[in-house]
Amino acid sequence: MSENNFESNAEMFNDNIDNDIDNVEIDVSDIQSKRETTSFKAFVFDWLEVLVHAIIAVVICFSFLFRIATIDGPSMKDTLYDGERVIISNLFYEPKVGDIVVISRNKENSVYTMNDSNTPIIKRIIAMEGQTVDIDFEKGVVYVDGIELDEPYARTPTNRKYDVEFPVTVDEGCVFVLGDNRNDSMDSRDSRIGEYGMVDTRYILGHAVFRILPFDKIGRLD
Repeated sequence: MSENNFESNAEMFNDNIDNDIDNVEIDVSDIQSKRETTSFKAFVFDWLEVLVHAIIAVVICFSFLFRIATIDGPSMKDTLYDGERVIISNLFYEPKVGDIVVISRNKENSVYTMNDSNTPIIKRIIAMEGQTVDIDFEKGVVYVDGIELDEPYARTPTNRKYDVEFPVTVDEGCVFVLGDNRNDSMDSRDSRIGEYGMVDTRYILGHAVFRILPFDKIGRLD
């Protein structure tokens, strides 16, 4: 074999090797691109799966564990104002004195109009079953079992009287409730909220635990 032929064959061999290397590099690049595409799709799928599970969890929580209630009326000023929104919960809830509760009643939450309504009302528990409540309307003072209550949450003294005569003992399975805005609240001073002003605990939809609106007042209510 001549020297020229050998050099020509060597050059062709080198060209073939270079072409093979280029093809290998192209194949590796394609594989890497496919891997990146697959990885991105997996990431999106995992993210969507987490999002769906989160939405389902929120729906379950708010369907069975929590509810959102909108304050309707002025009866809980200055603790809660008309239009504010709170989260209520009845999960393993046992009513106790001082709790703010949402009550399912068929009366409007107003001292001026007592028309039938499906709007729940929101009040504060003042006394439990077996306790005796008395109110000195001249002084505006509430007593439970003979002890004067310290009520920093009350907007005004309790001067307004309705048709319930005091003292009164809370019936079994009931609670005695008052609005914090004492002179602008229909509550256990009025027999239209329940017999002798008592509220059956079965009417309690839940305990108001957290204010979510307005944003500048977000926080726990207890």
